[in-house]
Amino acid sequence: MQNSFKLLGSIGLCALAATASAHVVLEDQAALAGSSYKAVFRVGHSCPGAATTGITVRLPAGFQGAKPMPKAGWSLETRLAPLAQPYNSHSKTITEDVAEVRWTVKNAADALPDGWYDEFVLRGTLPKTAGALWFKVLQNCTKGQLDWAEIPASGTSTKGIKAPAALLEVLPSGAQQGHSH
Repeated sequence: MQNSFKLLGSIGLCALAATASAHVVLEDQAALAGSSYKAVFRVGHSCPGAATTGITVRLPAGFQGAKPMPKAGWSLETRLAPLAQPYNSHSKTITEDVAEVRWTVKNAADALPDGWYDEFVLRGTLPKTAGALWFKVLQNCTKGQLDWAEIPASGTSTKGIKAPAALLEVLPSGAQQGHSH
């Protein structure tokens, strides 16, 4: 039993070390096509020497019905945009959907300090086809901003990219039977 705790602790430390050296990444970096997905954006650091005051997630095409989770001390806004390809949800045709989710700190005391870590959460439904989905994240700070929006010209390797977007690998799945919330 004690060895299990040591193993879990080691795994946790490795995950924390990977997150601390990363930028804005997704907690779960792969999910099945057509499934409901909880996107947990991990913010591992702020702008150098400045606190994070805002996080804006620009949703990729095909990510449907986004619903963000409120965060204490932060205001929450969504921006809708018309869809190139409408979809049906609960017997209703959806012609516009959430394209952007923005969390903004309400007062300086609630800002995310540079040396701290936090998570911002939303959920939605993944496309029915497999492939890479890139979530572009704008991080506003008390001094400056970081735009995690770079996408490789081909493939999914972010090696050599200074400000990579957060990658979600949408994996093929069997026949989809309805959906879940």
